Amino acid sequence: MTQPYPNDRVTLREVGLRDGLQLVKAFPSTAAKRDWLAREHAAGVRHFELGSFLPAARFPQFSDLPELIGAARELPSLHAAALTLNEKGMEAAFASAIDEVVCVVSATEEHSLANIRRSRAESVALVARAAGLRDAQAPGTLVNAGIAMALGCSITGAVDPAEVLRLAEACLAAGADIVGIADTVGYAGPREVAALCDGMVRLCGDRPFIVHLHDTRGTGIANAAAALDHGARVLDGALAGLGGCPFAPGATGNVVFEDLAYLCERMGFATGIDPAALTGIREILTTEMPDEALYGALARTGPPANLAWRA
Repeated sequence: MTQPYPNDRVTLREVGLRDGLQLVKAFPSTAAKRDWLAREHAAGVRHFELGSFLPAARFPQFSDLPELIGAARELPSLHAAALTLNEKGMEAAFASAIDEVVCVVSATEEHSLANIRRSRAESVALVARAAGLRDAQAPGTLVNAGIAMALGCSITGAVDPAEVLRLAEACLAAGADIVGIADTVGYAGPREVAALCDGMVRLCGDRPFIVHLHDTRGTGIANAAAALDHGARVLDGALAGLGGCPFAPGATGNVVFEDLAYLCERMGFATGIDPAALTGIREILTTEMPDEALYGALARTGPPANLAWRA
C-alpha cells in the first residue's frame, strides 16, 4: 500500500471538520464546510478528517459526511479520513470513497470501559476487524488506530508509556497501517511528549506515526515542537483551535492549525501550507458559528512583516 504520510517530511492533518465540530453549539452548513475544505486545500492543506460515521440523530453535524467525501474527491491530491467507533460505522466507511478509516483505542482500561463500554482488547480486535474489511472490500484504504488518553487520562490520571507502546504494537500487529498517540485532555508537557515520541520512533522505525495534541492548558504548541524534535512527522490540528471529545470529560480544543503550520516553518519543516492564508478562512467560522470561541496567535498578529520566516 502506498503510504500517504512520507516519513521524510512533516504532514499536518486538519481535524477541524471532525474533532473540531464534536462539541460545538452550532456547526457550519454543508456549503460552508465545502468552502472551508476548498480554501484550505488552496492554501496547501492535503490531509483532512472530514467527520465521523456516527448516528445522524445524535451527531447531526456529521450527517453530510457523504457529501463532503464527494467534495474531497473533486480536489486534487486530497487525502480524506473519517472516524469510526463501531463495526456499523466501519462498514459504512469502507463502502464509501474515504481514503482512511480512523479507529480509537483508549490507553487505559478504565476510560475504555467508561466511555465506549468496550475493553482495550475488544478495541484492538475492532482494529483487526477494520483491517479485515479493508482487505476484503477496499484494499487501498488506510487503517489508522489512534490511542486516546496516551499522555494522561481524565479518569486515572497518569498513563504508563509502556502501556501505550504495547497498545500501539498490538494495533500494528492487528493490521493498522499507522498508529497515533493523542493527548486527548491536554495533560502533557514537552518532556512527556518527547519521551513517548522517542518510544514511538523505536517501535515504528521508518513507519510514520501521528501525534494529536490538545491545548487545554496552553502547552499545545510547546508539545508540538517537542514532538517534531523527537521524530514525529505527522501532527494534527484544527482551524482556530476548535475541538474536544464528547467521550472525554475535560477535553477542550485542539492545537491551532494555523499556529502549528507557522511553528513548522519556523523550525525548518516545509509543509507546503501557507499559514497566513489559513487565517482568512476563519471568517467562515465567525459567520457560521458566531458564539464559538476561536483561538490562535497568528490570527491576531500575522507573520513577521520584515523577517524571512518560511522554511
